[in-house]
Amino acid sequence: MGASLALSVVLVVFRVFLTHQIYFVFLLWNLFLALIPFGLSTMLGLAAGPVRARVLLPVGAVWLLFFPNAPYILTDLFHLEPRSGVPYWYDLALILTCAWNGLMLAYASLLDMQNLVQRRLGAAASWVFVVVALLLSSFGIYLGRFLRFNSWDIVTNPLTLFYDILNRVIHPAAHPRTWGVTLLFGVFLVIGYSTVRLLGRLRLEPTE
Repeated sequence: MGASLALSVVLVVFRVFLTHQIYFVFLLWNLFLALIPFGLSTMLGLAAGPVRARVLLPVGAVWLLFFPNAPYILTDLFHLEPRSGVPYWYDLALILTCAWNGLMLAYASLLDMQNLVQRRLGAAASWVFVVVALLLSSFGIYLGRFLRFNSWDIVTNPLTLFYDILNRVIHPAAHPRTWGVTLLFGVFLVIGYSTVRLLGRLRLEPTE
């Protein structure tokens, strides 16, 4: 993961050096935000039993708030278009590496949280948690990409955020894009996470 993150940083920095423009520097900020839920889940995983029991709910709530920032980077492909001064394929590789890192950070963080839930509530509950977390994350992706909200708005702009969410929950038929994005990205993320889990389990199984 460290090498992959370093590659993203190098690609962004080299683009700035090549074009003398800072356009894609925002991807580094997005990667930083993606590291927050990963850092929180790692902290919970490393915490001792009594400490973890006391902080699991509050830290878990903060984790869920920031978790959508990791898969959100997938939608930065919206910014891909031909630009002067740099090959189109270079920008494609740059955004894809950042999107890959965001997705892998999301899955690694979710794996930590699922393991915590499984130890406390069992395997079935842990998979319910996974599906709910990824669907909520997909809804967060919609809020960020299309309504331009971010995780900080729950503190800085809570009324507008609450109104827009409530409006879409009460009147779902009036907002087909909201639920189309949420369900499509949610299914994609669930399938992707399940695939990663399955591949990891197959790799660990002994062969004849």
